[in-house]
Amino acid sequence: MDAEVAISLIRTAAADLAMEPWQRPSDAYLAQLGLDALMAGIEAPSLLLLAGLARGEHPQARELFDLVLEELGLFPLTSDDLAKARWTAVQWWAGQIVACQLDPVHGAKLVYEEAAAELDYPDVLQPIVDLARTLDLPNHQPPDQQHIHDRVTSAARDFHATEANRNRSL
Repeated sequence: MDAEVAISLIRTAAADLAMEPWQRPSDAYLAQLGLDALMAGIEAPSLLLLAGLARGEHPQARELFDLVLEELGLFPLTSDDLAKARWTAVQWWAGQIVACQLDPVHGAKLVYEEAAAELDYPDVLQPIVDLARTLDLPNHQPPDQQHIHDRVTSAARDFHATEANRNRSL
């Protein structure tokens, strides 16, 4: 993960903290995000504390995360910043799926749950979103996991190629 992706994920998590309690990122996720940001080379005094939280200290994560946001100058969050952050996160997740670094089912759910709605379900994300929705449907027969993995990976590869072509033409 590079610093731009880490900052995008931090911005996305910050926006999600304003959601309903059951939709907010967990304390454990915030601590892991702190560790990922450190590994990406981001520096902030409170980031060390956030990343170093032991499991029993996770209730402190939200307070430390707020300090990290202040120290990194990520407030106030504008809608343009959040949209860009979500697109960056989606591009990174798709790349991680294609590179076999992220489980395709988990990646599809991240795209669906963390970005698609806030980006107003763009057409380019629809194949991944549709697959993620399929996974959430009650089903009498469990889906063929390899088939689902292959379809999500293919959709991520197509998205990644589309975005690469679009970025080259800008």
